[in-house]
Amino acid sequence: MRKNVLEYLEDAAKKYSERCAYRDHLSSWTFAQVIKTAKAIGSRIGALGQGRRPVAVLMEKCTKMIVSFLGVVYGGCYYCPIDVDMPLERIRTIFAQLAPAAVITDQKQLERIQELKLSCPVMLFEEICQAGENKQLLEQIRKGSVDTDPLYVLFTSGSTGIPKGVIASHRLIMNNIEWLESEYRFNPNDVMGNQAPLHFDIANHDIYCPLKFGCSTVIIPYEYFTFPVKLIPFLKKEKVTAIFWVPFALCVVANLRALEIEQPDQLRYVFFAGEVMPVKQLNYWRKYVPNAQYVNMYGSTETHICLYYQLKREFRDDEKLPIGQSCGNVDVLVLDEEKQVVVPESGKTGELYVRGGAVALGYLNDKEKTETRFIQNPLNHHYPERIYRTGDWVSYNEFGELVYHERMDFQIKHLGYRIELGEIEATARGMEEIEECACSYDTKHQVIVFFYTGVKLERKEIIKYLSKKLPKYMLPGRYVHLEKMIRNDNGKIDRRNLLDWEMKEKKGGYFA
Repeated sequence: MRKNVLEYLEDAAKKYSERCAYRDHLSSWTFAQVIKTAKAIGSRIGALGQGRRPVAVLMEKCTKMIVSFLGVVYGGCYYCPIDVDMPLERIRTIFAQLAPAAVITDQKQLERIQELKLSCPVMLFEEICQAGENKQLLEQIRKGSVDTDPLYVLFTSGSTGIPKGVIASHRLIMNNIEWLESEYRFNPNDVMGNQAPLHFDIANHDIYCPLKFGCSTVIIPYEYFTFPVKLIPFLKKEKVTAIFWVPFALCVVANLRALEIEQPDQLRYVFFAGEVMPVKQLNYWRKYVPNAQYVNMYGSTETHICLYYQLKREFRDDEKLPIGQSCGNVDVLVLDEEKQVVVPESGKTGELYVRGGAVALGYLNDKEKTETRFIQNPLNHHYPERIYRTGDWVSYNEFGELVYHERMDFQIKHLGYRIELGEIEATARGMEEIEECACSYDTKHQVIVFFYTGVKLERKEIIKYLSKKLPKYMLPGRYVHLEKMIRNDNGKIDRRNLLDWEMKEKKGGYFA
């Protein structure tokens, strides 16, 4: 009976000791090296006596970061990846909420860490990886672990302007990995091609598949996704057989028609998740890489991957891909506004709820927000049962498959990230010249549109201000100045009709 993800690593280190587990352009780690270093790091973390506390890991994406994650877990804590490209002010906000027991960084990021003036210990990877293993301490920590212990916390956009930390357990990851084993035939010869940032939950597949299957993960240089002419040869050279990418990355390849020059014929699996995958670009991939299995995955940071649809038929460019059926130890409910079950044959739309092994523990240090999303099962009145309310509208198609429609609130999925439009608005309101503002998402052009009243500003002025507080992927792509804000009959800002108004007023759209 497994209760800790480190059991995967320990099995892999016995079976595949000298095989490569992780590699990037600077380094390569065998399973033996990974476990030795992770135990050394864990011994240092465990010596702090701060069990079940978060430890932040702040580095540029690299293999050292993954090894640090595993070391934190050996130390009886849970890890929190920090995006080094975020503005310093946002990192401060996250650290204030996280209150980490320690921070692991490297020499390259040390100066930036010092600017934060943290009160917790700051550990350099280059030093702690050389520490010795405290076998007795690690055994004591493991003895007290259970599968509901936290494994990591990932910060996502928050509607109040404050990022929210989603805490996931060992059980969540083990559920997903065990399901992958039952559904797909990964083996030690497989190579995962990592695209997703390590602070993004889709990267979990690239982190944990090597531990379960003895395969390896190669971190693809970020710039290759800007120049697919380099990306495809890289996939062939590294013999990448499986990719878990956000649709945006697949679309870049398709839009630049890179597969017409060369095809990654060794690909066996193409998984995509994080946002809606356009069928037109997917059909391009299926045309040039026809032998791969294509799988649409659905989930959120709060559930990781909880639904999937393996493509078994052809789709027109204007069709919607199903999100399919639940995976592993997961069940989903579709309920209408009266909390009644929506049956497949009704054709009605309802909200999606998730229960079982994929549900996260909740939001870090935010009981109120946790209780609004992680709720008692409205169909169960007999005993406590917490399920996750996704806020996504779905329905069943004629094949009985679930299809995603839209968000109930103003949260969007853009460039593979879940973004609360309210956080952009809350940040922008800090500009003295802006009176009111609202954001909408233009799904056709995949761009965030920022509407505002007050002093008319140059686009670059707003971008300069927002860039100090928000990561690049949250910056709007269009800026529209209004004489007065568009409102509905209740006097509220009419966000749903802002884009329609823009199109009518500007005769086809206004791109500032």
